[in-house]
Amino acid sequence: MLSKDRALLCAGYALEKKALNVRILNVRGLSSLTDYLVLASGQSDRQVQAIAESVRVGLKLHHDLPPMAVEGVKEGRWVLLDYGDVMVHVFHEPVRDYYDLDGLWREAIEVPVPEDNPAVHKG
Repeated sequence: MLSKDRALLCAGYALEKKALNVRILNVRGLSSLTDYLVLASGQSDRQVQAIAESVRVGLKLHHDLPPMAVEGVKEGRWVLLDYGDVMVHVFHEPVRDYYDLDGLWREAIEVPVPEDNPAVHKG
């Protein structure tokens, strides 16, 4: 699976849990760590945990793609899911504002996030 497709899946699974301000940033050439960043926000610690779990379970169950690492789920303030070529950051809104990864990566090319991602398994 192409990294862009994996990033789109991550965004789709985040949106299934009503994630806010979901963005996909192509950071190829800007970062040696990954190709795409998926940024998403939740309005509470529980929603952040639910969004991260939706991404993790959706990719593992329906696409056989487990993450290489997961950090921050217990706290629910900033969860990182590392898929190698795609890194997903799910933030509680105030934490996202504070760390401003959107601003840090403002030179990245933004990939449009479709409202309805047909690649995401429904049901």
